[in-house]
Amino acid sequence: MSPNPQDTVEVDLGGRTVAVPRGGLYDRYRMDTDLEEVARDPRVSGVDFFRRLPKTRVESPIGPTLTPNFYYRISTARVTMLARSRALRSRLPAELDPLEVAPGLGLASVVFFRYDVCDIDFYTEAAVAIPVRPARHGRLGFVDLAWGLKNDDLHAYVLSLPVSSDIARVRGHDGYGFPKWVTGLDVDIDADRTTARVLDDAGGDDLTLSAPTPAQTAYPSGERVSTLTSYTTIGGAWHATLNQTNVLSAGGTRSPRGLVLKAGRGRMSDDLRSLDPIRTLRLDVTTEGQAALHMPVPVSVPDRRRGDGRGRR
Repeated sequence: MSPNPQDTVEVDLGGRTVAVPRGGLYDRYRMDTDLEEVARDPRVSGVDFFRRLPKTRVESPIGPTLTPNFYYRISTARVTMLARSRALRSRLPAELDPLEVAPGLGLASVVFFRYDVCDIDFYTEAAVAIPVRPARHGRLGFVDLAWGLKNDDLHAYVLSLPVSSDIARVRGHDGYGFPKWVTGLDVDIDADRTTARVLDDAGGDDLTLSAPTPAQTAYPSGERVSTLTSYTTIGGAWHATLNQTNVLSAGGTRSPRGLVLKAGRGRMSDDLRSLDPIRTLRLDVTTEGQAALHMPVPVSVPDRRRGDGRGRR
């Protein structure tokens, strides 16, 4: 039986106190979760993906922790939009370049996440992000794009990443360097419909999504594993965070009909508007998946601020 969400216990994360569900996975296991117990959860299809990913204890800004963070049952929805490179570059650090689909045109994305079973317990999340070229990658942008899409291997810079739980905020903000804050955030994804709602500071709508769920294709565990590398700065130094997703049921559609993405008043909406998206290209929905989120590692990123500005438009 799931713990009462109102019954919490305080835990320490590197000197920061956060409340987590009493009797939940984090309360009982502190990231060293018993896979056999997870396997008995009817929401989880299996745990073989995680048996091949041993955890490592590392020091981090939030104290000693185990990595990767395991997500045993997730669902996600990603809206990909076309945007002008000039607008994208205005929001990117000078060291990063947008991934372009054509000269002067790149991509913007809004992603919603629902984590039903994970090492730090249930929470939801949303993101406004810019797909970028890999750091220190010399190939042309369209080659990067083709390679990334073909191999489900993308890189991104995140502008907004609100979450619904305090432990997710502290770990994500202090441990990973992501722009996270806690807000009201509902994400519901099933085989028929995908909906999401992010609240602003006043309790109104920041960003909402409603769309028919694209037809889903089932995959055996381990057959389709995608990766996302996100770039952040921690203590003034660049870091890369790897997220591996074991896709179990997913589908997508181009120029999706019936999709309504509404921007309101809030941080996410402001970030999305700043990218000035031209039109929606795709909706991709994963109704069932699993993930392993690794702790960030230092990465070398070219410092174009000292150069001649080539590559910036």
